[in-house]
Amino acid sequence: MKKQIELLSKKHKRKEFECGKELLDNYFHNQASQDVKRKLSACFVWEDADTGILRGFYTLSNNSIPLNFIPDKWRKTLPRSYTSIPVTLLGRLAVDKRFQGKGVGQILLIDALKRSYNISDKIGSFAVVVDPLDDEAEKFYEKYGFIKLPDSKKMFIVMQTLKDLFEKII
Repeated sequence: MKKQIELLSKKHKRKEFECGKELLDNYFHNQASQDVKRKLSACFVWEDADTGILRGFYTLSNNSIPLNFIPDKWRKTLPRSYTSIPVTLLGRLAVDKRFQGKGVGQILLIDALKRSYNISDKIGSFAVVVDPLDDEAEKFYEKYGFIKLPDSKKMFIVMQTLKDLFEKII
């Protein structure tokens, strides 16, 4: 299985994509390309090389979270002069129904985390943050080391954790 995850473009068949979550399907069909044009997010897709069917997608954008949302373990290492900390938002991640249960979500997540980590020294990003859509999504992110932010439904994984992970692999 050749993996090629690339930026969303006009050549991709968005209307055929269906993950079963109305909010994500509607976003991908009707708003994703507009967000990309407006530079509100970058949308990455994994197209099946043989059929042209999109296996899944995810979006990345810049964001920040209030300093007081960060657990003490990490907050004490950050400057108190910051009221919010720069992060990368993994805004949406979805897998087409035809490819669910086949590891596609894991591959998309790893690709998103690797891209986020690789750019973090160029634009400054303390962590990757997600805002899980539901309990199923929350369990998915927990499985990969994401931690709930206090006083928020959001979850995060710090770049130092990603650095440790990716340096072990390479």
